Amino acid sequence: MPKFAANLSMMFTEVPFPERFAAAAKAGFAGVEFLFPYDYPAADVARWLKDAGLVNALFNMPPGNWAAGERGIASLPGREEEFRAGVAKALEYAAALGTKTLHVMAGMFPAGGDRAKHRATYVENIRYAAGELAKHGLTLVIEPINTRDMPGYFLNFQAEGHAVREEISAPNLKVQMDFYHAQIMEGDLSMKFRKYFDGVGHIQIASVPARNEPDEGEVNYPHLFALFDEMGYKGWVGLEYRPRGKTEDGLAWFTSAR
Repeated sequence: MPKFAANLSMMFTEVPFPERFAAAAKAGFAGVEFLFPYDYPAADVARWLKDAGLVNALFNMPPGNWAAGERGIASLPGREEEFRAGVAKALEYAAALGTKTLHVMAGMFPAGGDRAKHRATYVENIRYAAGELAKHGLTLVIEPINTRDMPGYFLNFQAEGHAVREEISAPNLKVQMDFYHAQIMEGDLSMKFRKYFDGVGHIQIASVPARNEPDEGEVNYPHLFALFDEMGYKGWVGLEYRPRGKTEDGLAWFTSAR
């Protein structure tokens, strides 16, 4: 059965962020992920992980101005110095937290923009980040995101992500396969997972279409969990979903799946 990591940016929001680590451990999780740790000193986040006995499976590199609608800067020409500074900051946190995998968001593609120019910027930034992470034995993942939740996001399809991965050809560069996004954009999940398995570095799940617990909706997650085992996937499965109610009340599926 897969190793599930609770996403503390979306789950256990009944309590403040520092208290979510203990709540996740109490609910039976061994790992957690979250969007960004940067609002807190790295030493504090590391302590919360240690006190709860948790592994940090993943977090994102700095995304630019999140409050202003930015969703990463890796594909934005002219922001290269800021991007490199973000890589360095993320590496500092990863060292303190013991995190082995980092996700970098591509950013929003502006209307009327030159896609070839943005793609060239993206490829060079991802190549740089993969090289820096490789020095520390870390994995970098990129993630296609659906255009319903995030209209204008630069990277949308699994094939796009894997084309970038293959072009850069860095051993530590992988694609994050979020089955929620993939179902909305393209479906055929089992065959896509089989096709791209060797290039998948992290998995996330949620129900479709509502992005709630993975025990409802149009995706057959028990089938996919069995497929993960069949294919020998050893990484974490991040639970990036919004609970229908109190987080603990929606974990019956997790208890039965362990």
